Amino acid sequence: MTTSENGASTLWIMLLTIASTLATLALACATPFTALAALAATQMRARDGLLLIVATWIASQAVGFCVLGYPHDPKTIAWGVAIGAAAVVSVPAGRWAAARAGGRGELVRLTLAYVAATLAYKGVLVLASLGLGGVGIALSPTYALQQFVRNGAFLIALTLLYRALVAAGMPAPSRRVAAA
Repeated sequence: MTTSENGASTLWIMLLTIASTLATLALACATPFTALAALAATQMRARDGLLLIVATWIASQAVGFCVLGYPHDPKTIAWGVAIGAAAVVSVPAGRWAAARAGGRGELVRLTLAYVAATLAYKGVLVLASLGLGGVGIALSPTYALQQFVRNGAFLIALTLLYRALVAAGMPAPSRRVAAA
């Protein structure tokens, strides 16, 4: 990979981390991890997608603990770790699904990546809730639907931002997406 490809990927990771941090602040820590995972799965290399998710998770935790006043107790910290693990797992899940789209269009790939990322994310959180409590919330269809719709809206906004910036001349990140 060339220096310019590294620079473009770093720029996108920074830009999307800033965008997600602003969303976290605006929505009281509702970081759009599955939207970011789907976008990363279809537009970035695997390593860059994981770096994006880790960067946004760190930013989200900083906002939660430093700005929004999350309690500094073991259970809250454990939930933060569980959310980070769920977010990380959502990236390869999204890449796997996007690769299964074959020759279908970008919208199909993005949709499959989003659904798979969401299922993986939610699955890890449900498992975590078995040990940390909150199974009722983790399994709540209403809450799951709200998250799915909110993250879907973020995915649309992030995709439009991505396309607008690329159209304006910003270099796209390297896109070595897994093959089917």
